[in-house]
Order: sequence, then C-alpha cells, then structure tokens
Amino acid sequence: MESYFALFFIISLGIILGRTRIKGLSLDISAVIFVALILGHYGIVIPADFQKVGLILFIFTIGIQSGPGFFESFHRNGIKLILVGFSLLITGSFITVVLAWVFKIDFKLAVGMFTGAFTSTPGLAAAIDSSKSVMASIGYGIAYPFGVIGVILFVRLVPRVLKVDIDAVAAKYDQETYSEFPLINNQNFIVENENIDGKTIGELERLNMTRAHISRIMHDDVAITPNMDTVLRKGDLLKAVGDEDALKQIKLLIGRPTKKDIPLSRGYDVQWVLVTNKRIVNKKLAQLNLFAFYNATVTRIRRSGIEISPKPQSQIRFGDRLLVASDKENMKRVTELLGNEDKRLSETDFLPIALGIVIGILLGKLRIPLYGNVTFSPGITGGVLIAALILSRIGKTGPIIWSMSGPANQLLRHLGLLFFLAAVGTDAGVHLEETIIEHGYKLFLIGIFITLVPMIVGVLIGHYKFKLNFLTLLGVITGSMTSTPGLAAVDPMTDCNAPHVAYATVYPFALVMVIICAQIIGKL
Repeated sequence: MESYFALFFIISLGIILGRTRIKGLSLDISAVIFVALILGHYGIVIPADFQKVGLILFIFTIGIQSGPGFFESFHRNGIKLILVGFSLLITGSFITVVLAWVFKIDFKLAVGMFTGAFTSTPGLAAAIDSSKSVMASIGYGIAYPFGVIGVILFVRLVPRVLKVDIDAVAAKYDQETYSEFPLINNQNFIVENENIDGKTIGELERLNMTRAHISRIMHDDVAITPNMDTVLRKGDLLKAVGDEDALKQIKLLIGRPTKKDIPLSRGYDVQWVLVTNKRIVNKKLAQLNLFAFYNATVTRIRRSGIEISPKPQSQIRFGDRLLVASDKENMKRVTELLGNEDKRLSETDFLPIALGIVIGILLGKLRIPLYGNVTFSPGITGGVLIAALILSRIGKTGPIIWSMSGPANQLLRHLGLLFFLAAVGTDAGVHLEETIIEHGYKLFLIGIFITLVPMIVGVLIGHYKFKLNFLTLLGVITGSMTSTPGLAAVDPMTDCNAPHVAYATVYPFALVMVIICAQIIGKL
C-alpha cells in the first residue's frame, strides 16, 4: 500500500470513528491514533517525515494561540487558579514516575500514559520527541479513554459527594463578578447642572473621575462628537458610556437621565472599525490621538468576543474592533488609519509561520548547562513551543505580525495533528500486542490512578485551602486536565460562566506544563 494512500486512509477512518457518539461521548480527532495503532499492528507504516512535519505544525500553532493567555494567566487574578492547576500536574507527574518505578514499567510507556490521562496530544508529541520512542503512543492509547470519561464522571459526582449547592455558588460568583467587572452600558442625560453650563469637557476634572466616556452630544438639535474643547450648555443632551457606578456619578454631575434619543445628524456616523493596519498594532490608544487629528472618539473595544472599555493606555491588537464615533468625513480617515479590511484578517501570511518555526528549531538545538557536565536541550518540541509563545506575546516585529487568524490556525493545527497521529500510531502498532500481553490490566489501573488522584488533590487544595468558588474550581480542574469534554459536562449544571472563565485562565498554562512535564518524564 502506498504510504500517502495509507496516510489519508487512516485519517479518513479516524475522522469517521471520531464523529461516532455513544451516549454523547466521542473520541473526536484522537480516534485517528486508535485506527493507526490497529493498522500498524497489521504491518502498515507511515514514513517518519510525516510525523516530524505534523509535530512541528501542531506545536507551533498551539504556541501561537496560547501565548498571550499563557503569560496573562500569571497576573490576571489567576495566581491561585494557576497554583491549583500546577498542583494537579505535579501530582500527576509524581504518580506516573512512582507507579512506573514500582511496577517496573518502561518510562517511555509511562510518559504516554501520563499524557493520555491528561488527554493531551501536545503532551504526547513532546513525550515521543523527548523519549525518542513510539512506545509513548501505546500508553496514550491505553490511558486516554478513561482520561476522557474519568474527568466527566468526577466533575459530575464531586459536588454531590461534598454536598455543594451549585445554585448558591453560582449566585455568589455572579455577585462578586459584577462588583469587580461591571457591565459596560450607555445612557442619555440632560445637562441641568448650572455649575457646568458654559464649561468645556476639558475643564470638568470630575468628569474624568467618573470613569465614564462621553460619546455624543446634541446641541440645538445637532449631534456632534465631543472633544476636550466642546462646551456644555444647559439643556444639551449627551450620551455617556460606562459601568453602572460611572453612570450614577454622571447623573450627579450632569443631570437626570432621559429616554430621549440623540439622532445622528447627516454628517455624523458611528460604526465598528476593524484593526488590520500593521503599523498601529501594539500602539496605545492615546498614541493614535484620534481626538486631536480626526475629532473621533473610541467608545468600545471588542476583542475575542469581549467588549472592553477603552482607556488611553489600552493597547491595540491586530483583529480588534473599535466602535468609533465621528463625522462622516473624518470617519473615512479613521477607517483608513485602522485598516478595516476583513479580507486581510482572513489572509494567511506564511512568512511568520515559516520564520517562527525556523527560530524554534534552532532554539531546540541549544544545549543549556545545568550542573557539572549535565546539559538540557529543549528539542524540537520545546524549541518550537518556546519560540511560538514568546513571538505571539511580542505580537509584532517590524512589519511581521506574529499571529494567525483563527481559521488558519485551526486548519494548520488539525492538519499537523492528523499527520502526527497517523504516523506515530502505525509505528507504535508494531509493539501493541506484546506490550499489552506483558503488562496486562496493570496499565489500565495505572491510567485510572493518574487521572483520578491529581483531581482529588486539586479539590482538596482549591476547596479547602484556597476556598475557591466551587464552579471556578470545576473549571480549574477541567482546564488543568486539558479536558474540553469535562468542561462540557459542567455546562448543564449551571448557567454561570465561572467554569469557562477559570478553564480559559488555566488551560494555556496546563497545555504548556503538560508538554514540559512530558519532556522531563520522557528523559528519565
């Protein structure tokens, strides 16, 4: 059978199997490795070059996507969540090493079980790269099924065992979240305060203290975009944007709110503008000086589906959408400045991808001295991952944007993963039967221990030590176990978004840590 035919035959069968659901559960893309293991057992082999190329593409796209979240997770009110996640991963690594030593299991096999228990294909890639053995993929295949099912059962049962009132926990979280991150809203007000009549916006220091933003003013039935020199007159209508407390302060300073709308004048426009101009990426909003140059106001920033209240120090990212208020003539100039080209957002620039991979491969070849004659080399996996994480954090170097559009990232990641799983699975399939005969049921029990014990430790530390909101804790556990099915199992339990926020905070960190732990265990 031709190798390229076998490659796509395995991928096709794996995708079909992965889409098969049994009681709501499916193997998804990981099914490819199970098909590859079986066909590899019967003599079908995929060339190792496919494995290397797939590994590099997969790890690089993971790093590019995870980079910003990985670094931000350390300072975005997430240190406790990170510590709980870290405890899970260290516990899992420790148990893997101890059980492998006690039951005399090859560490090349055990490291695969570690990655399977944490349902981490990036970890499997690192395990194979560091151990220089395909045995890891057999361990992964053995531990993976319970890695999926075990997390689902755990997050569903542990609230009942500990008698946690999920509704009360959700209500408490919503109350705390609202006070810390209040919703951004807008409201119209009538200028009634005689003390501000005739004063400019720039003269009203208290206006800045409210943290609200004035996006539009109507004077004598004409709507304008205000700037610091705009004079307020009694009877004017203005639109303020801010959280609930900010709008209450505006009411005290300006006057009573009104439901009367501020119609757009013929020469006035408000629209969302997409940032695609590479020259302004990483610049702060204050540096654009839209007030002075274009008499324009940015009232909202939408990034990754989240609306952010703009501040002078807000840094502009490629792909941001800014809600701009301005007269129509200046709106054209603002649009040209920001870019606003949807096509450019969907384009894939292969230069950052190729150059980033080259940097990662070179970085992976470095030998770092530890002590005495002992040195450490990141290898291909570590080098490419480190390069992608750092470059995505930098964001821009000269004309090069170190980012990828979501569809492009997903396509390259899936392609790389499919190539990698198919190639490594067939190679490991040769040793499948003898490994199971040699170790028998022990491997399955060890896989169960590696899955369950870290989660129990995580609950003990998160619930009893750090007193985390329990829904947040469930998000931390599923994120630390890199288990999207586990997070999905929490969804029916509550409408609260606490698990999703915690999962998003911990997942990038866990993704990287599993790779690091797998590299260390694989070298033992």
